[in-house]
Amino acid sequence: MSKIIGIDLGTTNSCVAVLEGGEPAVITSPEGGRTTPSIVGFAKDGERLVGQAAKRQAVTNPENTVFSIKRFMGRMFNEVSTEISEVPYKVEKNSSGACVINAGDKEYTPPEISAMILQKLKRPLQSWKKFQRCLCY
Repeated sequence: MSKIIGIDLGTTNSCVAVLEGGEPAVITSPEGGRTTPSIVGFAKDGERLVGQAAKRQAVTNPENTVFSIKRFMGRMFNEVSTEISEVPYKVEKNSSGACVINAGDKEYTPPEISAMILQKLKRPLQSWKKFQRCLCY
């Protein structure tokens, strides 16, 4: 029988759950937690960190640690001046006036950063064979 999964891509934390036999069960992260911090970090050696590892490096490398990315999703640069003042990483305007993040010597859109978080959430699900549908919030 197919399984149903739900993904909550949160501003602060994200979570994945599966519905089996009418009962929901949260899928634990590789670190053992029920939630994963919605944080992406770019280490000085070029490595990309997501979740707890990114959260840990935020203290020593804040300008390359992206959090609260959903606050910039689908918004124009001229709409987010308050949000920009609350983050240590660089938020700039692209040619169409939308927000882009400069971190790790590269430019990323908010959907690209969100996709990195979703990739991390997907890893524990590799062992599941079929999904009837995916509910993303």
